[in-house]
Amino acid sequence: MSTMPALYIGHGAPMLLDDELWSSQLRDIAAGIEKPKAIVIVSAHWESEPITLSNPAAHTPLVYDFSGFDRKFYEMTYNSPDATHISELIASLMPDGESVHQSDRGLDHGAWVPLRVMYPNADIPVVQMSMPTSDPAKLMALGKRLQPLRENGVLVIGSGFMTHGLRYLRDWNSDAIAPTWSSEFDAWAAQALAAGDVDALTNFKELAPGMPYAHPTVEHFTPLFVTLGAATSPEIAPKTLIDGYFMGLSKRSILVA
Repeated sequence: MSTMPALYIGHGAPMLLDDELWSSQLRDIAAGIEKPKAIVIVSAHWESEPITLSNPAAHTPLVYDFSGFDRKFYEMTYNSPDATHISELIASLMPDGESVHQSDRGLDHGAWVPLRVMYPNADIPVVQMSMPTSDPAKLMALGKRLQPLRENGVLVIGSGFMTHGLRYLRDWNSDAIAPTWSSEFDAWAAQALAAGDVDALTNFKELAPGMPYAHPTVEHFTPLFVTLGAATSPEIAPKTLIDGYFMGLSKRSILVA
């Protein structure tokens, strides 16, 4: 089996499961890469220190960490197989003195929403890892520790959203024109990624246009650094898999080798 890539994807809210364009784009991502033996995913919706892993048991329950949506979203399941061996492998990659905690927590919507689209058969072991910090350098280091997983057929995914200024949106239609703060941040990030400018990306708070509106809190952007850290060479330009906007927020998603 060839070395798996690493992904940063925009996961969106549960209602994006009803968006055919977005769903087809995620399906195309899955179809364009080899089927992974397992998946490790870091979501914007689980920030916890020290590093903690989701329940690895088969049919891990889902976390319905949202409100106000159609009842059907609260009845969805994703019955993935046992992932104990992946949890153990992750723990073995951590340096001495940096323990990994095990929890009974299930998969949150930053994990199960895109995975339901990408791998609907739920036949791949999945482990969700908490994001223990918002420091880009530390997240890059964490991603680098996960890099050997890729050589064992494991797909590493950072799940967030390239812009996420929900509180500043005025038009909630799916085809809304992107606010300037969203489009300018997205263009800046795309340019920095294309240039392999990791230093600029890690200093996004100070350098990126559109801040802090694009990310009034940073947890939807910072999973990107786990992905970049897991890259063979973070300075090599990633492949853009999805661009465009949903409700004016950037869906930009990338693949690194």
